[in-house]
Amino acid sequence: MHIFQNAGELAKALSPDIPVLLNRPHAARRAARYFVEQFPGKSLYAVKANPSPELLEILWDSGITHFDVASIDEVRLVRRVLPEAVLCYMNPLKQEQSIREAYHEHGVRIFSLDGIEELDKIERATGNAEDLTLCVRIRVASEFAEISLASKFGVDVADSAELLQRARQSADELGICFHVGSQAMSPLAFVHALERVRTAIVEASVTVDIVNVGGGFPSIYPDMEPQSLNHYFKAIDRTFEDLPISYSAELWCEPGRALAAEYTSLLVKVEKRRSNELYINDGAYGTLFDAAHIGWRFPAQIVGRQTESTMAEFSFYGPTCDDMDYMAGPFILPDDMKAGDYIEIGMLGAYGSAMRTKFNGYGSHVEYDMQDEPMDSLYLGDNLDRNDRENVVSFPGA
Repeated sequence: MHIFQNAGELAKALSPDIPVLLNRPHAARRAARYFVEQFPGKSLYAVKANPSPELLEILWDSGITHFDVASIDEVRLVRRVLPEAVLCYMNPLKQEQSIREAYHEHGVRIFSLDGIEELDKIERATGNAEDLTLCVRIRVASEFAEISLASKFGVDVADSAELLQRARQSADELGICFHVGSQAMSPLAFVHALERVRTAIVEASVTVDIVNVGGGFPSIYPDMEPQSLNHYFKAIDRTFEDLPISYSAELWCEPGRALAAEYTSLLVKVEKRRSNELYINDGAYGTLFDAAHIGWRFPAQIVGRQTESTMAEFSFYGPTCDDMDYMAGPFILPDDMKAGDYIEIGMLGAYGSAMRTKFNGYGSHVEYDMQDEPMDSLYLGDNLDRNDRENVVSFPGA
């Protein structure tokens, strides 16, 4: 595969008519090494954020050895790409046949659950195995998150004692896990959740071997600039150390967005302009799912030509015949945008390509590696604290 310096070089060389995913392996390596070296525990990559085999290999080579898988297809994928990886089946609701296959065919020993029925299912599917790590998911608030994950999964702390006690009897190792919601904008999200873990442990009077703080670690987007991840790590570590757990208990986390977001940007072509609406060749049913359905803003820039025009606010329409294929933005671009221009849209490595569909006959794309830096980063420059900057890992030639 040809490697380009940046999106502008690619646009001039190829003049592509279909969307192009612009991947930056060095950005993913940097994010992975940051978690491996700075998080005070074990980091599991949440595969759902971006299941690209190339990204999985990059993360593995950078020190991520455990992977949070949520379906039997993700189990099969990661086992095929990374035969030695540790797979953690962290979806609290699984088909019994999927549990059976994961355990007996793919070596999965780590499962999450949030009810007695799921525990019974795991016991049946594994033949009452004695080598299980069972992580009970408790419900916590999503008050600091941009996307709530507080309603679908998790046992209420008030009802968790019996489940924790039963799981303790069945498990070789017992864990407690939770999810504070996606894009948590304050470390307090994890502090408050860990206080609920404390209550659950005390009320159940069980020995806990693992505390898994889940995902929710943020990336950086327009209008969403979180604190340094090191602030999150320190807050988690302080609260974890005060829990009523054994000295040997492990701390885990499940970053998805924070590991993948900077890996990919998107190159699109403007097909038409109508006032301050740009019709582009990707959209709501493709890589721009979050921009359309959640209303998130993403950084954007014109590439392939120079302009001194003033900047203006634009919205996007995608290529399908559906009026819902619309991204309100606003996306800040030069006021002289026109059909034939190319736009790079950044920070789409997480929940971008993973959300693509073939709706209306669209969805084709190509991918190339870039050598430049992502359009923004939590792992570079002013977004790092001094302590972070001293510990960041550089990759020569990246």
